[in-house]
Amino acid sequence: MSYQGHFSIEVDANSSGTRLDCIITAEISECSRSVVSMLIRDGQIRVQGEIKKPGYRVKSGDMITGCIPAPEAISCEPEPIAIRVLYEDDALVVIDKPAGMVVHPAPGHRSGTLVNALLFHCPHLDGIGGKIRPGIVHRLDKDTSGVLLVAKTAAAQLHLSNQFKERSLQKKYLALVSGKMSTLSGIIDLPIGRHLVDRKKMSVQSKKSRDAKTLWRVKELFDKVSFLEIEIKTGRTHQIRVHCAAIHHPVVGDNMYGRQKPAVPVSQTGERVTRQMLHAWQISFTHPETGRRIQIESPIPEDMTQLIDSLRKPSIGNASFLNSYDSLSKHKADVICPDR
Repeated sequence: MSYQGHFSIEVDANSSGTRLDCIITAEISECSRSVVSMLIRDGQIRVQGEIKKPGYRVKSGDMITGCIPAPEAISCEPEPIAIRVLYEDDALVVIDKPAGMVVHPAPGHRSGTLVNALLFHCPHLDGIGGKIRPGIVHRLDKDTSGVLLVAKTAAAQLHLSNQFKERSLQKKYLALVSGKMSTLSGIIDLPIGRHLVDRKKMSVQSKKSRDAKTLWRVKELFDKVSFLEIEIKTGRTHQIRVHCAAIHHPVVGDNMYGRQKPAVPVSQTGERVTRQMLHAWQISFTHPETGRRIQIESPIPEDMTQLIDSLRKPSIGNASFLNSYDSLSKHKADVICPDR
């Protein structure tokens, strides 16, 4: 079925009980589930002429009608902003996003974003993926640095988006978190949803939450800080920051989820940490055209390197790590999950 224009779907017996958003994305494969959900909520897709929720379970004989609009023109302008390219070919580009750069335009950030830079670097991205998100298949928070994958064609975007949905794409992060971990590795299996009071925040205690799983292992221990390698099995908003805070080890410098912790460390240069020490270090995916498995890494940024070097001072650094490693190795992986 075409990605845009009017459509109608009659639900058969085999599809009865399927979520509304799922049956539409199955029929219209080029349209993402997030876009479909938005159109359903806006009333542009209806069942029997009535507005339903994306999670509505369809019944045999239901008639689904609606209209998939054509991608809107990009509202922002190309800007000659320097970006570091880690990998690029005709299908995709992998960017090393610096901390402090917003990925796409939003209120208060109409220019100077990664999208502005991408439209200058890759002019043909215009229109791919819809308004103000040309080719972007995932995102990083403003103050998180590291690898960001961008599709350069509609076909590549669909292929990469499906890898995210199927969780075959692997992402690893590096983080400095407050406090010493009590084991060498662990799994945080706590659902994440919108915070009950502050709607700008996410929380493991929410009325509507989605499953979220974070795997971590210790790379190095310091006096009051742990250096972790983290792999996320799901891609929830603020997932690593929320999960680390939930186990009482918030990411160093995270003003949103780590305010209860004491002042953050100071680097060798004497500068205090001003952003969360979270870096998207590695991404591994299947190339949408060649089928080859590709793994790309981003170097640890300078501010994070300086802080790690400062923490490695003999008084609180490596000696502390070596002394702690033996005791940690006696413990099994720490698994934190909801009460069953």
